[in-house]
Amino acid sequence: GHLLLDVNTPAAARAKVNPPIRPREDVEYLWQAVLNEQIDWIVSDHACCSAEKKVSREYPSNIWLAKAGFGGTEYLLSGVFSEGSKRGMSYNQMAKLLCWNPAQRFGLLEKGDIAVGYDADLVLLDPSETFVVRATESESQQGYTPFEGVELTGRVKSTFLRGNLIYDQGQVIGSPSGHYLKRPYGKIQKA
Repeated sequence: GHLLLDVNTPAAARAKVNPPIRPREDVEYLWQAVLNEQIDWIVSDHACCSAEKKVSREYPSNIWLAKAGFGGTEYLLSGVFSEGSKRGMSYNQMAKLLCWNPAQRFGLLEKGDIAVGYDADLVLLDPSETFVVRATESESQQGYTPFEGVELTGRVKSTFLRGNLIYDQGQVIGSPSGHYLKRPYGKIQKA
């Protein structure tokens, strides 16, 4: 959210997160740091809660009463693709920041690359499709999104987890198949 939203977002209290969303100048500063390779990875905490639990029923616009956190994973790739492309970011740099570097940092040695010995975790994205984020079109159970109304270019069409199609054309496919990923201790190196 910090690379997309600023303090003027229409989502108001629903965009409360820690650290907080900042002014547009700070968003642009973050983008400059990304483009200058001063930031090693771009990830999402995805700390979501239902709309009813997010804000106060009595004072829904009071940010001080709102719970911190919101779901962001669903729009992470499209957001980075959309805004990164506008700023001249290469696809390779996006892949490095979204996939390779986080996998290396967290010791997920079968993740983050397309190569023999790696899990076939892939996303197919239509780079020319522009869409407006709408919570009603989301698979999330959150019921709202602070990105409501944001226009993004680059829509995820299909997602594969370990080579299995799990999302296609707006629909989740099959039963959940995630599992615990054991990480090594000490210095992390791919053999």
